[in-house]
Amino acid sequence: MKAIFMSKSRKNLENVYTPATREKLCEKFEFFEPLCDLAELDARANELCEVEVIFSTWGMFSLTSEQIAKYLPKLKSVYYGAGTVQAFARPFIEAGIAVHSAWAANAVPVAEFTVAQIILANKGYFQRFHRPSNGTWINRTAVIPCPGNYNNKIGLIGIGMIGSLVAKMLQSYKFEVLAFDPFLSAERAKELNVEITSLERIFSECTVISNHLANNPQTVGMLNGKLFDLMQKNAVFINTGRGAQVVEDDLIAAMIAEPQRVALLDVTLPEPPEPDSKLYTLDNVILSPHIAGSLGNEVSRMGEYMCEECLRVMDGDAPKWQVSLKMLETMA
Repeated sequence: MKAIFMSKSRKNLENVYTPATREKLCEKFEFFEPLCDLAELDARANELCEVEVIFSTWGMFSLTSEQIAKYLPKLKSVYYGAGTVQAFARPFIEAGIAVHSAWAANAVPVAEFTVAQIILANKGYFQRFHRPSNGTWINRTAVIPCPGNYNNKIGLIGIGMIGSLVAKMLQSYKFEVLAFDPFLSAERAKELNVEITSLERIFSECTVISNHLANNPQTVGMLNGKLFDLMQKNAVFINTGRGAQVVEDDLIAAMIAEPQRVALLDVTLPEPPEPDSKLYTLDNVILSPHIAGSLGNEVSRMGEYMCEECLRVMDGDAPKWQVSLKMLETMA
């Protein structure tokens, strides 16, 4: 079978598909030279018309239906070694080409990052750690309420792949986990040991609230002042989802109103925040530069997932990570 690696960035391809992963794939496929520039489509048309499988990652090209039909007439599958496929998948799926995504692999480091922040948040770490504006050492017995990591409530907003992984990881602690997700079934909630409830209850009762909503038009601005104003005085809000889901001015107002509250923002809108954003000025807002997802060696996990998925399909087994048009309606 003929295959090709395709991305605007050759470096991304090499990082995600390590030599060991490429070696496995080369046992099954004859690979053409990677395609990293759409300007080469016409010059390489004779090669591309033989391609049956594409392996890609960040930087995958958004091809039109006409381009797919013209240049890739034999294409059967696209294996995307990264997360969201929203930017390119629809024309492929509509043409009957299977699209597989490593979103589950990318979910792992996000969930690990989130759980780490939850554990630190419950210890009052983000209220206590030294920053220049503190002026002096904050004693561990200072009157800053913190619940610790036992017998308290954690709120998860969105129980997709990442939210589900967070819920599973939290099962090793004695927490009561409240969850908001309109698509979460009672059976799945029981399996994850979470209680389905409202956003209002999550924001008013939970010591830590973590956002994992899918990024789509329905979730834009969903997290607003009516919710942030319900937060307990020492509660922590974590956002590793997307900045568009948060009404930023409302979050800022809630953080100013209660200085012991904390917002841990790995994502904002825009990203980074505007230079004059008040987010930069508040001691209880901690910004990280979108690092929750796969970084460093973690990116190779996504290539491994797509290699395993491809070999699984070739063996005649059911795919685990294939994306459907229906899934595109709600997934990130």
